[in-house]
Parts: sequence; structure tokens; C-alpha cells
Amino acid sequence: MKYRIVHKTAYQYSEPASLSQNELILEPRSTAFQRVDQTHLSILPEPQYASSRIDFFGNRVQVFMVQHPHTELSMTATSQVETLPPADPVPQQTLPWEDVVQELCVHSQAEALDAFQFVFASPMITIGSKMRDYALLSFPPERPVLEGAVDLMGRIFNEFTYDKSATTVDTAVEQVLEERKGVCQDFAHLAISCLRSLGLAARYVSGYLETLPPPGKPKLVGADASHAWLSIYVPGLGWVDLDPTNNQIPGQRHITLAWGRDYGDVTPVKGVVMGGGVHTLSVMVDVAAQE
Repeated sequence: MKYRIVHKTAYQYSEPASLSQNELILEPRSTAFQRVDQTHLSILPEPQYASSRIDFFGNRVQVFMVQHPHTELSMTATSQVETLPPADPVPQQTLPWEDVVQELCVHSQAEALDAFQFVFASPMITIGSKMRDYALLSFPPERPVLEGAVDLMGRIFNEFTYDKSATTVDTAVEQVLEERKGVCQDFAHLAISCLRSLGLAARYVSGYLETLPPPGKPKLVGADASHAWLSIYVPGLGWVDLDPTNNQIPGQRHITLAWGRDYGDVTPVKGVVMGGGVHTLSVMVDVAAQE
């Protein structure tokens, strides 16, 4: 599948801003199942300083600064991406989850050592007994690890309500678990918290979904904005994506942008502004299939 992705973020200020400095993570990653043919970033007004770097997790970060008065700021990333059919794992044929926890603790292999960093709490994801208790319902003794993770994903999908007004970007995992409401970011954070509370490795993935699905295919929740899901580390398979918002193992209609410990590591746009008065924000995402 080939896609053209347009992600535009725009700010309007009630008074001139004297300076704006931002970090952007808007360039999709190249992976084993995704190829980025090209990407272009347009910034208006033109910044006086711009650079890029690769962060700790391998994501491309664009940094820029506008240093003269401006009453609006827009950032538009346009990318051409091709996705390939991912591997089709058999959850019942994966290792028992307790064995995976042990392998992560020993981390004798380089892949397990790299995954081990995603076992711990992170700034936006706590771990604790409540999340562990919720997770254990999907992870009885000796259950294959991916089978348990898929079951956990299905429970979150069935037991929680997608509600854009229920949470903010700073909502704690404990609140999501208690109130059973949220959006894709919350469901990904909750699933990661549950898995890490068991000693399993899970990371946060940001990306996009096809805006208009093929004929006969349902429109996925989160298709009109940035989307989020998670990956769990499974020995022998590597990282396997799970989308609790849509209760599915992501395929070619999921486009990976970045990954990290939680949303804070992969925020698409963040920065500081001096002056500007009151500002309004608009975000537009369009993912269109190409011939």
C-alpha cells in the first residue's frame, strides 16, 4: 500500500509573538514493513534557524526557531510512504509469559537487552498493583505471552469507551483504568502499564491510519488524527504491534511515525513561544491511498 500523508499544525496569536522555538517529530520511520519514499517539511514564516537530529529511540527530530515578530505559525509535513504486509504471528505459539519476563531480566541477547529498557515506569506511564491485577486476568500461569497480550487488547477494547472529552494528554493511567474512558493515547498507555507491571517490555507507537478505507472495509477509530498503539517484545518475533483502540494487530493501514517509552517521547509538535497573547491551535491530518 502506498500513502500520501499530510500533517498540518497551525497556531494563530492574538498579539505578535517575538520568538518561537519548536521540536517536531513528523517524519515517518523506515522499518522492516515500511518504506519512506520522501518527506518534506514546510514552515511559515521561514525560520532563522533549523536543524535535525536522531533521538535516542531512532526517531528523526526537526528543530527550528522563528526569531522575528509573527502572528501565525504553520508546520506542514508531507510524506510518501509504502507499507508492506507485516508478519502474521501465531499468538498460541509464543513463549509462556513468565519465561519472557525471565529472559528480559537476564537479557543475555542484544535484542532482549534493548527491550529491557521498556520494562520500567516512564514519565507518563506508572506501574503498580492495580494495573498488574487487571493484566493478570489475561495472563494466567503459563499462558503464551502474545495470546495474553491479544486478550488484554480485546478486553480494553470491549470494556472501555472511546471518549474524546474524558481525558487530556496528561491524564494518569490510574484514572483511565478507574473511569474506563479515553482515547487511543490513553488505551495505549494503559496496555503498556499493564504489561510492564508484569515485567514485560512494551513501547508506545505513534502514527497514522488510512483516512478513507477501501470499499467494504470499516473506518478505523482515530483515522482523522494522529493515532497511537503499542508494541510488545516477543522473543523469536521481535516487536509485535497491538492496537487496543481498534482491537487488532496493525497491518498495512497503520503507518508508523515514531516510538518511545510513552507519548512524551514522540510528541509531534512541542515548543515554547515568547509573547503572542492568546493562541488558537488547529491540526489537520490526511492519509490518502495512492495508486
